Amino acid sequence: MYQLLGVIVGSLITALSFNLFLIPHNILSSGISGVAIIIGILTPFNTGLVNFLLNLPILILGYVKLGRRFIGYTIVSVITFSAALYAIPINAVTSDFLLSSIFGGVVAGVGIGLVFNCKGSTGGFDIIGMLLSQKKDIQLGRFLILLNAVVVIVSGLFFDWDIALNSLLSIIITGKVIDTIHKKHRKITLMIVTSQAGKMKEKLLSNLVRGITLLDGEGAYTNEKKHVLMTVISREELTRIKNLISEADPQAFVNITESTEVLGLFRKS
Repeated sequence: MYQLLGVIVGSLITALSFNLFLIPHNILSSGISGVAIIIGILTPFNTGLVNFLLNLPILILGYVKLGRRFIGYTIVSVITFSAALYAIPINAVTSDFLLSSIFGGVVAGVGIGLVFNCKGSTGGFDIIGMLLSQKKDIQLGRFLILLNAVVVIVSGLFFDWDIALNSLLSIIITGKVIDTIHKKHRKITLMIVTSQAGKMKEKLLSNLVRGITLLDGEGAYTNEKKHVLMTVISREELTRIKNLISEADPQAFVNITESTEVLGLFRKS
């Protein structure tokens, strides 16, 4: 229940950043919401309504391809965010473009990060990237940066480059704040020492989309033959994986370390 509440609160915070900081100065956010702002500025259509309509087909596709709970929370986020954009009056907190870009980015990052931490998303490009990452080994962050760069370039062509650069600043700040708040996307390396290698491997491979490397080992004190399974997972998978390890071998020794960077194929090959 608290996760659903967090998704709603995070979406409301994000909507506040739009109507109080970004939209009054034509500063764009990233993703589908940025496209919605462009359309809302160039046409008489309300930004909240446009945001909902643009997200609708992506949500339907995501419901089919991604988890029901994740998409359920994402739908709640999109509806809450769109309704809040429609209901909250557009009223600039400050007349300064730079301050609006900075604080709009910070507040949006806090809201979006809260939604991510509650196992949801704000829809749009996030879902597109996740769907593509299931099919191809792409770097999701770079893909999203590329899409957001297109939004910034379009804003520069339709409006002016001051707005585009302020939008880029806001998008960068939003991303930095999200990375600070949302740590579940960070990678973790597991070194699992077990005498039940076959059972452990079967349990993990049937529940993971990650590759696993199997190494031979030997206890230095007991001279007992062991196997070491090494894999890299995301932080949000850790609790579930620890339960799986315990089910396969309650006596397994597990070393958990945070990975600074992961190169190569992160998913099953």
